[in-house]
Amino acid sequence: MKKLLVLAFLLLGYIGAFAQQAQDVEMADALRSSGKIYVVIATIVIIFVGLAIYLFSIDRRLKKIEKEK
Repeated sequence: MKKLLVLAFLLLGYIGAFAQQAQDVEMADALRSSGKIYVVIATIVIIFVGLAIYLFSIDRRLKKIEKEK
């Protein structure tokens, strides 16, 4: 039952992704034409890299604390 529910959820998400492709996003086109989209992408990448580094450092500290006890 759980597998069927997960499969139905994934199929609904898949259909929803195709439904959104037909729309044009004016803001993305404007950012792309002016070259500012690269600034947006760079900012997002920096945020995700910072979060990944933070999570890995927390994981190392937690493993160190677990080994001590």
